[in-house]
Amino acid sequence: MDLKKFYPQRDPWSHKGNFGYVLIVAGSRIYSGSPVFNALGALRAGADLTMIVSCLRAADIAASFAPDLITRPLDKDLEMKHVGKIVSLAKKFDSLVIGGGLARNEKTYKAIKEIIKAIDLPMVIDAEAIRAAAEEPKILENKSAILTPHAGEFKALTGEEVMPEIEDRKEKVKKWAEKLKTTILLKGHIDVISDGKEIILNETGSPLMTKGGTGDILAGTCASFLAKKFPPLEAAQAAAFINGKAGEMAAEKYAEGLLASNLLEFIPEVIKKYKI
Repeated sequence: MDLKKFYPQRDPWSHKGNFGYVLIVAGSRIYSGSPVFNALGALRAGADLTMIVSCLRAADIAASFAPDLITRPLDKDLEMKHVGKIVSLAKKFDSLVIGGGLARNEKTYKAIKEIIKAIDLPMVIDAEAIRAAAEEPKILENKSAILTPHAGEFKALTGEEVMPEIEDRKEKVKKWAEKLKTTILLKGHIDVISDGKEIILNETGSPLMTKGGTGDILAGTCASFLAKKFPPLEAAQAAAFINGKAGEMAAEKYAEGLLASNLLEFIPEVIKKYKI
């Protein structure tokens, strides 16, 4: 894939903000890694700035992990009382990532749904946010969004199980993208991406990318392209290609020892190699 379209020559007078600010609502007291992977995925793919909104424990872990990461701590796991603050923050950003590592409970799901309804930004809806949206699918209408489910989350969203056969996946992803009026990136050995009209297959990746966090990096990478105003279908295609190629390079170096964090070191290598 030629990435030149996604990475044109920068103006010498480029400044912070020209290439997108990404807001990340993710993480919980248990799952602190997801927002870090979201943010570093977005930054490595070219976003100028990210901000993580998460509970105090996850926010502190993120802030101490890398000085590149800005955090806004919440006093506890996401719930309704936090929605107003997040909606207000979103006015300063160009895209949103929501869902990775959030708590799986009624309070958090209610807040997720209100955030999706209230924020008018291009957004990546992942993990628990997919399960929350499944409870009220109409909130996806008129949103510029990419949903990034694995097979289990796709079933939670649609009630349909996808088979390994690619034709089955193509048919179901296109059907549900059209029904839900959104873009779906179904992750797998071959990623299937559709906006309900077109179908795109991404064949990059490695069977060694089963480690937790690789999908969070993908979500952040998607959000970086949305922040730069690319349509959801194109953003999903570019992100899936880059994430998969970075995984291939990481697998070659680390084999069974591959970690999700290893992908981050190879994203710039992929961009350099395919920005023909």
